[in-house]
Order: sequence, then C-alpha cells, then structure tokens
Amino acid sequence: MTSCFKEKLGQGGYGSVFKGKLMDKSLVAVKLLNETKGNGEEFINEVASISKTSHVNIVALLGFCLEGSKKALIYEFMANRSLEKFIFENEANLLNGNLQLSCEILHQIAIGVARGLEYLHRGCNTRILHFDIKPHNILLDENFSPKISDFGLAKICLRNESVVSMTGARGTIGYIAPEVVSRNFGVVSQKSDVYSFGMMIFEMVGGRRNVNVNVDNSSEIYFPHWIYKRLELNEDLALRSIRIEGDKERIRQMVITSLWCIQTNPSNRPMMSKVVEMLEGRVETLQVPPKPYLSSPSTSPRSSSSSTH
Repeated sequence: MTSCFKEKLGQGGYGSVFKGKLMDKSLVAVKLLNETKGNGEEFINEVASISKTSHVNIVALLGFCLEGSKKALIYEFMANRSLEKFIFENEANLLNGNLQLSCEILHQIAIGVARGLEYLHRGCNTRILHFDIKPHNILLDENFSPKISDFGLAKICLRNESVVSMTGARGTIGYIAPEVVSRNFGVVSQKSDVYSFGMMIFEMVGGRRNVNVNVDNSSEIYFPHWIYKRLELNEDLALRSIRIEGDKERIRQMVITSLWCIQTNPSNRPMMSKVVEMLEGRVETLQVPPKPYLSSPSTSPRSSSSSTH
C-alpha cells in the first residue's frame, strides 16, 4: 500500500505517517504506531472512538492493521496535511515554502473545527472527548477544509454523562485545561476540549505559540494576556493575519470567542454549540469576557508536544 513506506508525511510521538494508495488508486495516509510505546491503549482508543464518527470535519478511518506488536491505522488522505505547517512563522516553514493562510480561510477553519467538536460532544450516539486539540491534529484537505484527527487520547462516555472520571493528566502542554491538571479548578468535561480549542485559535490568529517553552519566564510572552490588554484599551490588534479592513472584524470575533473558551472556571466557558454561534454571528453582539486569571503553565517540560497519560 505504501510502496515499502516510501513517502513519509509526518512524525510524532505515536509513530510515523506514510502516504499510500489503495487498489482503486485512491490515496490514503497510513499511521504506523511505535511498537515500543504503551500497551496499545492509544490504538484501541483511536479505533473505538473514531469508528463511531461520521462528520465532514472529522477525519475518516478507512481501516486498521493489527499483527502482533505491529499496529497501523489507515485514514483518508489530506492533501494540505496539518494546520501547524501553515500558522507558525519559523525557519522550517519558510524553507518549505508554506504560504500564510488568509484571515477568511483561518476563520472558516475555526468554524469547521468548532462544528467537528460540537458533533463529538453532542452529535454522536456516544459523547467523545478528544483531549488533544491542537494545530498538529487538525488536517486540511485540498480546499483547506479542516478535519479533526488523532483520537489516541480520546475518552468515550455516555451522552447523559457530563463529568469524566480520569486519573492523571492527558494532553499537550500549552493546550491542557487547568482542571485536567488539577481538579481544584473544577471537573473534567467537554469544557476541557473547549479550552484547548480556544488556545489553538489564539495561535491561529497570532501566528505564534501561546507558550514558548524555551523561554525562562513564560508569563512575559503569554499571548492571550497580551491580546486581552489590547482589547481592554480598544487598541488595534496589529496581527500579521490582518491584511484588509474586513479582516479586523473576523480576527476580533475569533479573539473574543477564544477568550470565552479559555476562562479558568469550566462553568464560565461556552458549549461548542454556542462557540459555533459566536463565530458565525455578528461581532457586535459579542461581549469581552473577564480576563482569565491564570498565567501560562510552567516551562519545566522542554517539549511543547509532550503528552502525559
């Protein structure tokens, strides 16, 4: 299928993704999981959760392979790969010639991801909490329509369950909701995904990571606090994604929505259905929320993509 793993599409903590072709000539992405990582829980999680889904903004799982310790997942092929490759200004992206996405496309991506999460939380027969929403896990097709991927950390619960029982934290530094790390902040629920979504949208509009784990004092460069201050003072957001006058309204809409999503108290965050409404409605109707009182997480971990299970 992959011509002996000839063309590599990506690499992550879980393993590697390769381009493949089925007998009917349709393209696929084959995720080969590391044989040494875990006891297969992520593989089972992924198959169990994603096989229950069918939505335009959720990546389609076409099949899987399981032979001894060898585990692989076969997905639909996404021509533009991950959102991460288009939003961060870094040397690798410049070398690869990646284009900066327009504000209109960023706005449509945000709405698509919000719709996908709304479906996971309320549209499935069972409720699925993703727990790892970030740019790396948002795939883009040839038209830049987004699809949520990587359900290795997902949890499945009954639709009438609003609180998730969970031991330890899971997710990626910079996107993890406070209550996932410490139950003192509240219970773990679908609102934990809402927080991660909000943090991701900040990165989309800012073109930079919210938390730079290589800086000693990360509170100095905590992007949501910087942007909140500019909103308070009614100053121009002056973000690189703003190119024309109409972009200012879209960016303001995304920023205010994100600030609601990252409220420290989970009960103050909107449901994803409300988030979709906020992103699709009129920016004039949006109120600026209270400032989230948490500073950025500790920078002791050295990798922004590390996960804890």
